[in-house]
Amino acid sequence: MDGVNLLLIMAAGFLACLSPGPATLTIAGTAMQRGRKAGLIVAAGVSTGSLIWSVAAAFGLGAIMLANAWMFEAVRYFGAAYLMYLAIRSARSALTPGTPKLHSSAAKSLKSIYAKGLALHLTNPKAVLFFGSLYAIAIPPGTEPSVLLTVISVIAVQSSLIFHGYALLFSSAAAVRIYQRLRRTFETLFAAAFATASWQIFTARLG
Repeated sequence: MDGVNLLLIMAAGFLACLSPGPATLTIAGTAMQRGRKAGLIVAAGVSTGSLIWSVAAAFGLGAIMLANAWMFEAVRYFGAAYLMYLAIRSARSALTPGTPKLHSSAAKSLKSIYAKGLALHLTNPKAVLFFGSLYAIAIPPGTEPSVLLTVISVIAVQSSLIFHGYALLFSSAAAVRIYQRLRRTFETLFAAAFATASWQIFTARLG
């Protein structure tokens, strides 16, 4: 691990995963709406997306994307569009009256929930920037593949624990009861947050 500050890398990854954003909002919302199993499934999808970007950045794809603006722009537009789609869905739910019920967790539904988490992170340009910067700054050129795999594994385990921890927290009985009482308020907040994130990504520019 010569030249690699693993603790610093872990601290950066910890802050990135813990900070509120579209991924944590999606995990929290899914856990409250559909229950613990669905929350853990969407967290697994987000974790998979994070791992894919981490591996890609570790082996140079992040730098390639940032050097080729059109590739980054494609991810950015897809990400902004997907977040706006989530905002519209939350807004429609907020406008629907009635007491919510937990949805069933059929196999087909769980597959779509996993895909939702995966798509959310694969279309997140901030993930490209984070992992691209992390490996460019914290990993010296010529680092052994075994060291890279160690860093990837540590970041993957850490992020997975955080994302799944969010799912467990927001699927608690107390959180679900609060959501059911204030569903339309929560959905309004989710819609506003997703729309804001979409607009920020859509209008962002590389320096």
